[in-house]
Amino acid sequence: MTNNVAVAISGGRDSMLALSLLREQGWNVVALHAFFMKPNDRLRSVAAKLEESCRSLSVPLHVVDLSVEFERLVVQPFMDDYVHGRTPNPCALCNRHMKFGLLMDAAQKAGADRIATGHYARLEEHPEVGTVLRSGLDHTKDQSYFLALVPQHALAKALFPLADWHKADVMDELDSRRLPPPLPSESQEVCFVPNDDYKAFLQMRNAPLGGPGPVVLLDGTPVGRHQGLWRYTLGQRKGLGIAWKHPLYVVRKEMARNTLVMGTDEEMRRTSCRVGQLNMLVPPEHWPEALLAKTRYRQRPCPAKVELHEDWMELHFARPEFPPTSGQVAALYTEDGMILAGGVIEETPTAPK
Repeated sequence: MTNNVAVAISGGRDSMLALSLLREQGWNVVALHAFFMKPNDRLRSVAAKLEESCRSLSVPLHVVDLSVEFERLVVQPFMDDYVHGRTPNPCALCNRHMKFGLLMDAAQKAGADRIATGHYARLEEHPEVGTVLRSGLDHTKDQSYFLALVPQHALAKALFPLADWHKADVMDELDSRRLPPPLPSESQEVCFVPNDDYKAFLQMRNAPLGGPGPVVLLDGTPVGRHQGLWRYTLGQRKGLGIAWKHPLYVVRKEMARNTLVMGTDEEMRRTSCRVGQLNMLVPPEHWPEALLAKTRYRQRPCPAKVELHEDWMELHFARPEFPPTSGQVAALYTEDGMILAGGVIEETPTAPK
């Protein structure tokens, strides 16, 4: 493998610093920018500013339009998940299918053997299993969880120049290089959802969403009306519009009956969940006895046992946890931050009695 690398640049701070760092380290660098949404004047303006920045670094820029594929592989699944009562993780799908899938293919067409991004995660070579994924040094910005669905063979061709960096240092480093990013503000949570308002986005796209229905307690006691199951997530407490003698949380969504089921904090918590669409990054025979699971981004990994099946696994938590949500990613870690496997949460058993 040569030292030719394509750096995926969005126009933000992290990818611009990644580009500059690799160039300084002596890599043969090309820049790669993708239109994930249909190009308009604003997106073309960003691409033009990127071209100016790359020209100042004497780095060629390749621009590819992947908007049709992004709609099919990321946006449509995002909408389908909400329609069917799940809570999607579009960033994880984008990493798997777009950045380390189709964009990696574009990098190879541009003559690069590797692709680099501005992710805060680490890659290391394991003597027995090859490339392994670890959490980034900056634990406040660690993005390894969002990379848990990327196949190991793709990670083997990836570079993460910001692996050992802290987010707080990035802007100063760009200023010292006189390299202002075309998009100085931070990117929004879901890049294709305006103002991070997924409810307005789904309605604007005319997704076939369900309407109002009953809200009940676990014993069937009616306590109100919901405004469409797609508006709620498991464990949600705020914004429910339900007045009760003690705090209530979303325990489950019964799609067939269009019913939202509520319960107490204790009733809401779970001791296990089923995970499918497995992405094995380390063969199970190399897993340690002590395992940690993470079922949402902001969660601290918790101790868990794993029951492996042919194409799915059951996670059993050491203590009742905030409910894992179908459609979200589950990542399995070692105690020192190596990701062993990732997958998509398929179903959550009922709360412990």
